[in-house]
Amino acid sequence: MKKKKIYLVAALICMAVIPGVIVYYLFAGITKHDSTEYLYIDDDDNLDSVSMKLEPLVTEQGRTAIRTLARHLGYAENVRSGRYSVEPGMCAVTLFRNLRNGHQEPVRLTIPSVRTTERLSEELGKKLMVSGDDICHALKDNDVCRKYSLDSATIISMFIPNTYEVYWNIPLDKFLEKMKKESDRYWEGERMEKAKGLGLSPVEVITLASIVEEETANDGEKPMIAGMYYNRLQQDMPLQADPTIKFALQDFSLRRIYRKLLSTDSPYNTYRNTGLPPGPIRIPSVTGIDAVLNMAKHDYLYMCAKEDFSGTHNFARTYSEHLINAARYSKALDARGVK
Repeated sequence: MKKKKIYLVAALICMAVIPGVIVYYLFAGITKHDSTEYLYIDDDDNLDSVSMKLEPLVTEQGRTAIRTLARHLGYAENVRSGRYSVEPGMCAVTLFRNLRNGHQEPVRLTIPSVRTTERLSEELGKKLMVSGDDICHALKDNDVCRKYSLDSATIISMFIPNTYEVYWNIPLDKFLEKMKKESDRYWEGERMEKAKGLGLSPVEVITLASIVEEETANDGEKPMIAGMYYNRLQQDMPLQADPTIKFALQDFSLRRIYRKLLSTDSPYNTYRNTGLPPGPIRIPSVTGIDAVLNMAKHDYLYMCAKEDFSGTHNFARTYSEHLINAARYSKALDARGVK
């Protein structure tokens, strides 16, 4: 009788302890870090590879608990790609539930102000599951670009340099659709009215802004430069913008544009061609875009970098005045040995 009581007590203790162990096993904190880390699951990941990716993020107990839950709840047949947060103190049940249900954390994606499609694609590829090469291929495919009423020269105008929330594993077509919607939203209302008042489309505004942006980093001077180039457009004068030569040559290291370069055979050469180039020569900043929409009204037709290398410009109404400014700047370049 005494032994029966002992066995009964032991059984009751086990019945009390086992659930406690299970609760601890599943609900105790399993993370290794004091700050939020992220688990990136690709389309070709499986339970084993997910477990491997968890190793630097959670304890061995945590990995075992998640694998146990996965085996019993069919996760191996339903691995979902995405970017999942692993927060301090998170338990196995919470993390597994997020993985199983696809409850991922969005990425805050900032569109960079860069010069080329290749560079844009590279930067986006660092933030998204889709590769930079795939993004670049799509942006250079005119069939893809036509879906957004653009072409491979103008598609870059669809990327307004703001910060957006997207899911890391967003399909490329959905990402491009989102950028198109964000671009349309950006141009709603006052900006579109200002563009129409100038007789320019949004793409043309961004193309002009891209030239302005390449001419100066001085935000205060950008409306002046925009006004000067706009005056040239209105008079059907070549823009003669040095940055378009650099873009045509794809050589952004050039510090001086010599006369021999002005004959470069390219639709982006604004010394040989009148009007705007076929598309933007970079993604301009919002400040640059607004500088065009709110350009200064004046009658200047020429400008030349100041000889003090301040990053600002001397403006001129006549070519003879411009030649004087250009001679001063050229002399300053020679004195510094700039080739």
